Amino acid sequence: MAIDLAVALAAEPTVREASWTERDVMLYHLGLGAGVNALDPAELGWVYEKGLKVLPTFAMVAGQGVSAGVLPPASMNMPGIDIDLRKILHGGQSLTLHAPIPTSGTARISSRVADVWDKGKAAIIVLETSAESLDGNPLWTTGMQIWARGEGGFGGGAGPEVVAGVPDRAPDKVLTSATSASQALLYRLSADMNPLHADPAFAKMAGFDAPILHGLASYGVVCKAVVDGVLDGDPSRVKNFSVRFAGSLFPGESITTSVWQDGNTLTLMATCPERENSPVLTQATMEIN
Repeated sequence: MAIDLAVALAAEPTVREASWTERDVMLYHLGLGAGVNALDPAELGWVYEKGLKVLPTFAMVAGQGVSAGVLPPASMNMPGIDIDLRKILHGGQSLTLHAPIPTSGTARISSRVADVWDKGKAAIIVLETSAESLDGNPLWTTGMQIWARGEGGFGGGAGPEVVAGVPDRAPDKVLTSATSASQALLYRLSADMNPLHADPAFAKMAGFDAPILHGLASYGVVCKAVVDGVLDGDPSRVKNFSVRFAGSLFPGESITTSVWQDGNTLTLMATCPERENSPVLTQATMEIN
């Protein structure tokens, strides 16, 4: 087994400093499809340094963009865990904002394995990351769930039961986001260089017909759609955003995001209209100011 639960949970958090610039922020937004209409002032706010805004989901890639220089190859190797990249999928993601993310800066980022759940034929590895400014002010906390095929059955707990579902009424708003055929190639420059998102041969070995878009790219695309379409373009109104990745999206396909609002809670469902509205993100909620 490639997971040693005791070693993984006992390991000290990994702490690093991460810096980013306005260029990293703009490249990240371009990787989500921002700026397609370059004459739209609202779109320029995501891709032009004058009045630049930062999507909360930039936290997922902060310090891993082009300003970081050459990064080590993608891997799933840490104390107690050593898994082939072809066996893992991003299962879920959560993000809590403690303060707006600046357009440039440096943060101290601490990461640890918070838990490993036994799902029988697979394991879910829960990675928790927290970021603070260099003077100690908290910026964000994230939780990433990694689905590791063939790594379950070790007798561990199954993790919390999550009840899926959306309100039994028509959505209050439906938003559509297009992606381009080169979306994954552009998005990977901001962080995740897993060849699954670029190499057709590698994608086939992993069981896909072609390279797929990063789950975190879909996460960012939906966040941007909601900020633009529901929150008047103000990213500081997002308090937290959590999702389950329910299906893959191929670059060039669209995402339809249905939004139900109940006070300061948004329930979201993201689907792919080109494939009979197959689910992309489910169990998705966003708390807003």
